[in-house]
Amino acid sequence: MDIAPGATAEVSGIVDADRTAHAMGNRGVHVFATPFVIGMLEDAAGAVLRPHLPPGAGSVGTMVEMKHLAATPVGMKVRARARLLETDGKRYLFAVEAWDEQDKIAEGRHERFVVPDMAKFLARAMKKRPA
Repeated sequence: MDIAPGATAEVSGIVDADRTAHAMGNRGVHVFATPFVIGMLEDAAGAVLRPHLPPGAGSVGTMVEMKHLAATPVGMKVRARARLLETDGKRYLFAVEAWDEQDKIAEGRHERFVVPDMAKFLARAMKKRPA
């Protein structure tokens, strides 16, 4: 793929009640839940790769190292950015960061692998289900 270290992408959204710690079972904690912060960081990294993927290919996350630095209440805008640090064949390592309207809320690293044939990958995964 024709993508060099330094490539970036950004995604954004608004924290809603379905993406809070409360919704994840931590009752009464109405702030952006860490699993959803991680998902947003992964989305940003995927957005770096997506325009460069050949038809039928995709990418999957394989590692996340993240510090959740600040809480974000429902209704605030959030954004995440990924910057490609290095690549080794199908492996891509990113620096990832996220912000709300006031603070940096997360930082870390995220690794993704390119899957050349996503349909084949998913078919193999589905074979794990019991008959």
